[in-house]
Amino acid sequence: MSDQQPAPRSVPDRLRHALAAARASAARRPVPWIAGGLATVLVLGSGGAVAVAAATMPSPRTSAAVATASASSSNAPSATPAAPTPTPTATGRSVPEKPAGPSALRTCTITTAASASGLGAFEGYVMNAKTGEVLFSRNGDKAAQTGSVMKTLTTATALAVLGGDHRIPTTVTKESGGAIALVGHGDPTLSAGGATVYPGAPTLGQLAQQVKAKLGDTPVTTIVTDDTYWNDADAWDPTWPVSERTIGYQPNVTALMVDGDRANPGAATSPRSTDPVGRAGALFRTALANAGVVGAANAQVVKRATTSTDTIATVSSQPVSTLIGQMIPNSDNTLAEMLARISSKESESNGSAASLTSVYQSALKSYGVDPSGIVIKDGSGESAANAVSPNFVAHLMVQVAAGAKGLGTLANALPVSGQSGTLASRFTGANAVARGKVHAKTGWIDSANTLGGYIDAADGTRLTFAFYAIGSSRAAALPALDAVTAATYSCGSKLTGS
Repeated sequence: MSDQQPAPRSVPDRLRHALAAARASAARRPVPWIAGGLATVLVLGSGGAVAVAAATMPSPRTSAAVATASASSSNAPSATPAAPTPTPTATGRSVPEKPAGPSALRTCTITTAASASGLGAFEGYVMNAKTGEVLFSRNGDKAAQTGSVMKTLTTATALAVLGGDHRIPTTVTKESGGAIALVGHGDPTLSAGGATVYPGAPTLGQLAQQVKAKLGDTPVTTIVTDDTYWNDADAWDPTWPVSERTIGYQPNVTALMVDGDRANPGAATSPRSTDPVGRAGALFRTALANAGVVGAANAQVVKRATTSTDTIATVSSQPVSTLIGQMIPNSDNTLAEMLARISSKESESNGSAASLTSVYQSALKSYGVDPSGIVIKDGSGESAANAVSPNFVAHLMVQVAAGAKGLGTLANALPVSGQSGTLASRFTGANAVARGKVHAKTGWIDSANTLGGYIDAADGTRLTFAFYAIGSSRAAALPALDAVTAATYSCGSKLTGS
């Protein structure tokens, strides 16, 4: 939908004709001119003033980091016009070229909704995905905790580094003296074989059957558990509340675990242990015994690095694209942490939490956005020490909404307002006007509730946005976030930040 409203005749032409007519009238009949001609000039003049205002109003500030979005990508969730060609600036960043002619008159505000107390210390940013115009910013450049909106950055990083087809292996190697080793490479979906929150996951039983086929009647005396793909010294971030593990939102982040280390593998939220690797070893021993591996039932389980590269069994996770489809709608912290660490390792870094900022920055640059200044402490967004601005999220979402460079995988996984994922039960009452029109990732930690994604607005404009409600209660923040998002939907391209 065009923002331009061209007039059939320019303002200066109209004024010149009006003045010429007025002079002629005044020369012929000076007195009647005052009553009639002056009224004519005033009418024309006021109309001209409106046109002048529309033609001369300063254009909304455009972002310095919007890159061209590939709207032709086969992964795009829907047809989206290509972003304008970016023009380099003196800083080396780029801004999209504006359409020729005057900008549309923007008169719709979300000031009331954006001032709700439920938003706490509010940060927000909205932009037109097609033109790159910044339509609204309230502390939008301020980096802050993201909550689970971080998972959109984690997904984009994983897609850039690993690709959607990447599968995560789990292997078994044969050592000497009757020892075999279960070696993890970060697949948290590896399952004991019963109920699982990850449909289609590989199982310990599949590994055990392969081991039996290789060993025959050779007994196993020792089962080694090897999680040294990355160092598990930073398996638990000190800024995470311990309740995240005891309630069951997050396990210790180790490269070897089974069923996300859940006590109840079929429940998304289930208490996790303090020793995922030990639990994996015990479950593998049971699987080996059930497969008929001689000596397995009484084998000793030892945690260490394997001494062998003689692989006798291998299973792999489902593709990363499938894992993203399991992670984003349900906001699975376990998958997010694993994808973050694996992305680090595959980037030839060390898989540590400390490596994530540089890994993410390098990967995200590939989408044409500017990630300088972001701080990444984890892949899930649970840490309040993460720091990413709403500005950055909104710019990344331009690429996501267009399905650029494989990001259609993320776009298709985003919860939809009032319909799916963590937004299924939201946008009710007056906010229901935006049901089905908001595609966004939710975020929730003790200190912040967040929302970031894209909106197909009431006037047909696609907007990208990020809203952070910092410091308010969840009960107050959620309806306030829905309200400001619904107001943004209603305004569309007419949204103004003033």
